Amino acid sequence: MKYALFICTPVDGEELAPEEIAADPRFASYVQEVRERGIVKGGARLRPATDATTVRVQGDEVLLTDGPFVESKEYVAGIDIIEVADLDEAIALASRHPAALGGGSVEVRPVWE
Repeated sequence: MKYALFICTPVDGEELAPEEIAADPRFASYVQEVRERGIVKGGARLRPATDATTVRVQGDEVLLTDGPFVESKEYVAGIDIIEVADLDEAIALASRHPAALGGGSVEVRPVWE
């Protein structure tokens, strides 16, 4: 079954550049494991929420707002699409993600297929 893992970072947390993530042994170990097992089917590291643009449409008017859709204590910093046997395996994988161990969280959501 496929799941989306939303990698969430605290708003006041440290924003790591892709190079810093690659150099972090916790991330390197995790990435190596999921690649060897062929679990990750896609994903992306996202720019900070401050770089977001929110789009709304009211009638014929397109409204743009700088920043994320909602104010929150965390923002989505990345997304992984994984394929595992079941929700238990997805949760076990998410619980070992370095973002979850470092004060952030990982939201696990099934993908419609």
